Amino acid sequence: MTAPWPASMSEPEPEPQRLYAPDFDVNDHIVGVTAFLGGTANVIMQLGLRPVAYGVMESDVKSGNVMVHPFKRLRTTLTYLAVAMLGNEEERNAYRLAVNTSHRHIRTKPTSPVKYNAFDPKLQLWVAACLYFGFVDLLEKVRGPMDEATADTFYAHSIRLGTTLQVRPEMWPPNRAAFWQFWEDNLDDLEIDDTTRAYFNDLIDLKMLPRPVQWVSAKFHRFVVTGCLPPQIRTKMHLNWTEGNQRWFDRTMKVIGFSLVFQPRTLRQFPMNYYLWDMRRRMRKGKPLV
Repeated sequence: MTAPWPASMSEPEPEPQRLYAPDFDVNDHIVGVTAFLGGTANVIMQLGLRPVAYGVMESDVKSGNVMVHPFKRLRTTLTYLAVAMLGNEEERNAYRLAVNTSHRHIRTKPTSPVKYNAFDPKLQLWVAACLYFGFVDLLEKVRGPMDEATADTFYAHSIRLGTTLQVRPEMWPPNRAAFWQFWEDNLDDLEIDDTTRAYFNDLIDLKMLPRPVQWVSAKFHRFVVTGCLPPQIRTKMHLNWTEGNQRWFDRTMKVIGFSLVFQPRTLRQFPMNYYLWDMRRRMRKGKPLV
């Protein structure tokens, strides 16, 4: 069995104890606003792996291209997150089949500097790792850190972010210590060239949306995206970030977190719960899921 961390790394020491929260309910940790706050930053992290970036940028599948159909792309991504984290086995299998149908057509071109196959489980492992990081990082930014038992249980549940596609269970780092070693090592190795940097800046500046939306939202969006990116990625993106920026960002996250305290679960989970409902409706009616 191949270890989920690079061969150059020594196997991390196991955590001394695996804790589990007996009353854990994943619904308590699904906060819809974090998907909007961290979505673009997460895409940049995923596509920081060059084969993934070029696979997406050179894909001929325009129906899933965020620069052409941003709202359809949003629906597909959030539905995947909702189904992976909250769906049952039948729903996850159905959505895997639907996504696989789309992924069959996603390949880099012969002239591409790197090669990409959407079914490569190692590349999918990195994407799943980014999704897990995004969930935990944003939850802790708006709510504060989880206790150890809850963090362990949430991590174990989050394996679904990979296994809902082609990631094999044994590929998922066995504990959080192993995950963070895997994360930091791979984060340092990401490459962002001029082509991908230009693409990422278009995403940050909301170039896929109408100009009035750009004028109103792009500056704040750039601020939030930059705040959500790990320092290594900020440097590779040539983004400026000061201590003053960090203070304002932290205050913004605290205000958002304070507002969540007063929201019922249904509102707090929106739009994740909506997209899960929509996927179930599509399944019942035999409509395309992607």
